[in-house]
Amino acid sequence: MSDTIVSVTDLNKSFGDKQVLKDVCFTCKGGSIVGLLGPNGSGKTTLIKILTGLITGYEGKVRINGQPIGVKTKETVSFLPDEPYFADWMRVKDVLSIFIDLYHDFDYLRCLEIMQRFQIDENMRIKTMSKGTKEKFQLALVMSRHAKLIVLDEPIGGVDPAAREVILDTILNNYREDQTILIATHLIADIERIFDSVLFIKDGVIVLDDNVEEIRLKTKKSIDELFREEFKY
Repeated sequence: MSDTIVSVTDLNKSFGDKQVLKDVCFTCKGGSIVGLLGPNGSGKTTLIKILTGLITGYEGKVRINGQPIGVKTKETVSFLPDEPYFADWMRVKDVLSIFIDLYHDFDYLRCLEIMQRFQIDENMRIKTMSKGTKEKFQLALVMSRHAKLIVLDEPIGGVDPAAREVILDTILNNYREDQTILIATHLIADIERIFDSVLFIKDGVIVLDDNVEEIRLKTKKSIDELFREEFKY
């Protein structure tokens, strides 16, 4: 699958006098998992929020599945933020009901299958969950939508190393060939094995946009090594 799902051209965004994104250009194809990699303050959160329609007032051209950012693109984007977004009083089944009502592309049975793997029960209360379990539940919800673009912000940030493999396998096993997954993370060594391509963003500028295998062939380095070199980690 090679149709372009995300197209960003000459994207600029400022907050007051501070320019956060500078002439950002890239595309993402269907059937690919793309890493959006950069330290805190690099602009990746702003970029994610523009793609998901949470930030407006930018300059440039941004398209998802050929559509400008708006109501139509929100219907085709499934977003996992880096913070929980449910009320503590809710039970899992309450959240499932909301997703069934909100998203016509939500696959309830798939979500139950993923939840079972994560040992999450429909009657669990959100307030009784650990941070890691909340993240797993949110991932189950997000990966159960038949969305063209899935955006994951730090999907393994709050879980222990043993759970990371389960989460990565869940991502790999539950996306379709016409979908694009964009993953923002700083835990590159743990997750780089699932990337098809990566974007390095530094001070609001895309400094690397390439296929992972090409990068490894050209540099003889892992993505993590290259990242640490670029950002002096």
